[in-house]
Amino acid sequence: MSGLTVVNGLGRYPRTRPRRLRGAEWSRKLVAETHLSTSDLVWPVFILDGEGQREQVASMPGVERLSIDLLVEAVGEAAALGIRSVALFPKTDPSLKTSDGREATNPDNLMCRATRALKAAHPEVGLFCDVALDPYNCDGHDGIVKDGRILNDETVAVLLKQSLVQAAAGADVIAPSDMMDGRIGSIRDALDGAGFEHVQIMSYAAKYASAFYGPFRDAVGSGGALKGDKKTYQMDPANTDESLREVAMDLDEGADMVMVKPGMPYLDIVRRVKETFAVPTLVYQVSGEYAMMKAAADNGWLDNDAAVLESLLAFKRAGACGIFTYAAVEAARLMRGC
Repeated sequence: MSGLTVVNGLGRYPRTRPRRLRGAEWSRKLVAETHLSTSDLVWPVFILDGEGQREQVASMPGVERLSIDLLVEAVGEAAALGIRSVALFPKTDPSLKTSDGREATNPDNLMCRATRALKAAHPEVGLFCDVALDPYNCDGHDGIVKDGRILNDETVAVLLKQSLVQAAAGADVIAPSDMMDGRIGSIRDALDGAGFEHVQIMSYAAKYASAFYGPFRDAVGSGGALKGDKKTYQMDPANTDESLREVAMDLDEGADMVMVKPGMPYLDIVRRVKETFAVPTLVYQVSGEYAMMKAAADNGWLDNDAAVLESLLAFKRAGACGIFTYAAVEAARLMRGC
């Protein structure tokens, strides 16, 4: 026993050499505690009207807005790589934006048309539909604005109608990202009452008022319209206990899954939510996180491929069961070696 001490049942050097397990790739993979697969990924896609249309999002290298025909084609390619879920975000024509966000409830709006087309072409792909008013609101907010205030209950009344038209179009998951109080229960009741009890709800339960959303707002065309900020309804980045209260309320109201957003700056929140509730917990690698990683890689400051996979593995390690990431297709190709 000379030279060996034991702490908490684990030996110390020289008899215990942790590097032995790290010496070969087969061994590292054998003892890996966390595993990343293509089925963990949800691909957020921006859509626009027209046919044969694609637009580069300047602040998000490699990300495009796609018309519905090109969307159907792109999702088919993603599915062939093993991506099982996509999330849709529309860029609404400015002429359709109003103070009451009424285009959100139009059963023939861009989101609903894209949903019907995708479910017809790729019924096996899970489809998350965003529920919030910022793509439809001329104020750029997630809710209805009156005298500079975001109205909670009036917004919820619109959100449940938005959820119903999306469910009727074929949405698999209704994903309220608005952060209004009480919207999960109201939407669940509305869905169940309309015969959509099979439709899931993923609540953006812990969505923070973050500086990392800028490129997303460019992509959906809400950034330039935004008046003020979203701090009265999105969460304060200084708080953690508050996120647990938000998650608890949404689960009580009928959420099937919960989301933490943004991702990398909030890994502690992902871990707390998962350990506290042991429910399906997703995380969003948001536009600003993606843009920073890409900018650094483009300047030669990061190894792009390694950074993409490492960042996604970190979300899994923190406890996430699913990851929204604009790098989903890229990551799937890397994981499959193609």
